[in-house]
Amino acid sequence: MKRLRENSDRRISQSPDKFFRFLLENIDWNNRLIGISGARGAGKTTLILQYLKENFSSSEKAIYLELDDLYFAENSLIDFADIFYKEGGSLLVLDEIHKYKGWSHDLKLIYDRYDSLKVVFTSSSALELYKGSHDLSRRLIMYNLPGLSLREYANFRYGIELPKISFEQLITDSRDISFGLPKDLRPIKLFKEYQQYGYFPFFNDNIDTYHERLLNTLNLILENDLPIIFNIDFNSVLNLKKLISIIARIVPYKPNIKKLADQIGVTRETLLRYLFYLEKAHVFKWVGRDTHGINYLNKPEKLYLQNTNLIYALAEHSANIGAVRETFVLNQLSVNHNITYPGIGDFLVDGRITLEVGGKSKTKKQIAEIKDAYLIKDDIEFGATGIIPIWMLGLLY
Repeated sequence: MKRLRENSDRRISQSPDKFFRFLLENIDWNNRLIGISGARGAGKTTLILQYLKENFSSSEKAIYLELDDLYFAENSLIDFADIFYKEGGSLLVLDEIHKYKGWSHDLKLIYDRYDSLKVVFTSSSALELYKGSHDLSRRLIMYNLPGLSLREYANFRYGIELPKISFEQLITDSRDISFGLPKDLRPIKLFKEYQQYGYFPFFNDNIDTYHERLLNTLNLILENDLPIIFNIDFNSVLNLKKLISIIARIVPYKPNIKKLADQIGVTRETLLRYLFYLEKAHVFKWVGRDTHGINYLNKPEKLYLQNTNLIYALAEHSANIGAVRETFVLNQLSVNHNITYPGIGDFLVDGRITLEVGGKSKTKKQIAEIKDAYLIKDDIEFGATGIIPIWMLGLLY
């Protein structure tokens, strides 16, 4: 217990004081059971340590625990919670909870037994959370931490403060917003950087090895997370890698499920399940016609890599700029909005706003007859009626 307390104090004291993710102020910390999911490297650990530093830096009422600590190889989480509660503890912060076997069972017991003990946990494995959170659905409040927005990237790397705007503001006032930004801002240059290496905060460690680290993270997901959670074998992992390699070359991809299944050497049902796994693992994002969400019974209408950095990591010299644009739009909008496939145009936002994405010379011809349709253009700094600069979508969170 003493060693765990010392580790907690050290990690909290070393957390950064300068840059804070948007989610920190969006979480209702009064809830008794809070889960924070997100891709590996998104900044979940830093976020919870910053919260503890701000609110419990000199208090023993809270403790930060890493669930892969050897302590939990011989001791249960429920037993630790019992000791901590009896010694006056009020907040357990559990990092990487998916590394603790039976986590959902123990959290349920802690919640039911200790009504004045709050628990906050994180997990990089959205897949494991998807499986385990069903047992906690009536008790658990879940939040997702995406990678950095363009706005956050500008702040983190350069100290540039840009306003957070809503999608409604964007479609009605993009021109006024453009003129209200700092005069020395070079948004197109900033956007080009962000597309390649601005999504995960660890770019700050070493930009030169950023893509290598991103690919290493992808391998961890495929070789560690998926086999453990879904009991898939080595051949399945190889099939998943082959699938990613195929999709990376042709995104955005309108899947021919039978043809793709034949290429991989699996059944149609197995392929749909693979696509579902990879979406939950923050590798793919897919767009369907169904507004009720994603499941492995539905065929996606269009398939994308999860973020633009992943495109450049997998296909650095052959990245399709059209795919990069659409991926960015989908990635940023899907944080707070429901995105579906419209048939005409590229994306339908919340069932009512149609978006067409293109370069500087793109016209409205394709969406001219559609009500509430907007053109998202690359390589322009200022908006106009019905036209939104693509980089401005990076101000949404």
